[in-house]
Amino acid sequence: MEFFRIKKDIPFMKYAKGTGYVSAATFILAVVFLVWKGLNLGVDFTGGTVMEVRYAKAAEIQSIREFLGTHGYPETSVQNFGASQDVLIRLPVKQGVTSAKLSEQVLAVLQQQEAAVKLQRVEFVGPQVGQELLYDGSLALLAVSAGIVLYLALRFEWRFAVGAIVATFHDVVIIAGMFAFFQWEFSLTVLAALLAILGYSVNDTVVVFDRIRENFRKMRKGTVPEIIDNAITQTLSRTVITHVTTQLMVFSMLFLGGEILYYFALALTIGIIVGTYSSVLVASPIVMWLGVSREDFIKAEKKPTTEEVLP
Repeated sequence: MEFFRIKKDIPFMKYAKGTGYVSAATFILAVVFLVWKGLNLGVDFTGGTVMEVRYAKAAEIQSIREFLGTHGYPETSVQNFGASQDVLIRLPVKQGVTSAKLSEQVLAVLQQQEAAVKLQRVEFVGPQVGQELLYDGSLALLAVSAGIVLYLALRFEWRFAVGAIVATFHDVVIIAGMFAFFQWEFSLTVLAALLAILGYSVNDTVVVFDRIRENFRKMRKGTVPEIIDNAITQTLSRTVITHVTTQLMVFSMLFLGGEILYYFALALTIGIIVGTYSSVLVASPIVMWLGVSREDFIKAEKKPTTEEVLP
């Protein structure tokens, strides 16, 4: 299915050097922000207090969140938990205040807004648990990356594996760097978004790589840049359809999903934009610069020996 067809190939590889400098500069800036500012880790990673409260009627989440923010708890996460009357509240660690004392203070604030609110349970998520989650999440990222490299090396060729993993690593670091720069909360849902972007970005890259491999067999007289440009141009309609439809769904979470899904959807939005860019102007140029050629896909014809020629 195609919404449009471009008859003349777009010379993407002509601008590969310039976009390579842009990508390198953006990547370095992202690393600087990660080292300088660091990620603003959420309660899932740093530890904190988790409260479950129940209201007499359906709770207004946004109103509760704003009320707590104006009474000294701006970094509180508020969401529905099960029924519409049940609310789950996550509070970051406060120095010198125990979990029990903190829950009492927050409950007192909530009762100023709604006297009928009742405390159901209180739990403390220790920093040790958070460190384990961060370690396991990082391990998951490495495992996925290793799987991607192995898959592409087996299906295509080692140059394609290098190009894909550099582009994917480029996407993840830039997303994390933006979260560090703006100090947006980095939670488990954001980590899940990073894992989703890994698969999403690689899927788009594989489609382009597949067409490049086909072109090496079809375009016998084309140069490597021309073959890559043709592959990207031919898959451009599919790329636009995929990303636009995906982004429409992500926008619904971004604008209608509430605070809980906001940063998850924001990470996906950044990932879709950066992933589209990297598939075209990071992964493919790297394959070209590493010296991929037609001989990597088409075996040279075996010349007959003297004995085979003579009758």
